Amino acid sequence: MHKKTIVVVGASRGIGCEMVKLFAKNSDNEIIALSRNHEKMALNFQGLKNVRCYAFDLSKSVFTQAQAIFSNLNSIDILVNNAGKLVNKAFTDLSHEDIQLCYQVNVIGVMETVQAALPKMLTTNGHIVNISSMGGFQGSVKFAGLSAYSTSKAAVCSFTELFSEEYKDAPISMNCLCLGAAQTEMLDEAFPGYQAPVSAEKMAEFIVDFSLNANQWIKGKILPISLSTP
Repeated sequence: MHKKTIVVVGASRGIGCEMVKLFAKNSDNEIIALSRNHEKMALNFQGLKNVRCYAFDLSKSVFTQAQAIFSNLNSIDILVNNAGKLVNKAFTDLSHEDIQLCYQVNVIGVMETVQAALPKMLTTNGHIVNISSMGGFQGSVKFAGLSAYSTSKAAVCSFTELFSEEYKDAPISMNCLCLGAAQTEMLDEAFPGYQAPVSAEKMAEFIVDFSLNANQWIKGKILPISLSTP
């Protein structure tokens, strides 16, 4: 089997952390784990010889950071854009900085990471998986306080379709998963006490399998992945 180079953005905790561990079970894979919190990644992945960790801040200079990291790689087979910024505030309480940061991390950061990764993926039949939210899925139930977060996640869905049209004749696939609630640190911080129906580990299992296999059949699709309404 072809050795795969897999990049996971947002790898220090929650679903991203669990994905890295699952990908690393195949010793033929090389996993590039990216997050602002390099210290936590180093602790979480100690002993995993096929995982390399890099500090990566989606709030600024994303293309420059990503290009520097990816320049060390011959190719990239899978890129999972998993990182996210969630702000839970009433619409009138949202500051310019709140809105700007949500869009910088959730949209601009994704687009610039893809721009940097693209030259490394066009020769590998690469698969880019963008992680969105049910809050950004058209027609789903919406929740007060998530105007900045959910609209930015909706933009990721639109980007997936636009990218796929532009690269429809290229040997690269992009798909978008709109996740329902999973029990993660980010969810705990935004909605203290809420109990999600799915663990971070179980959600990671689905995303890993999807990342490895789904691009054989689908391209440019926005898929809701949820056991519940949110």
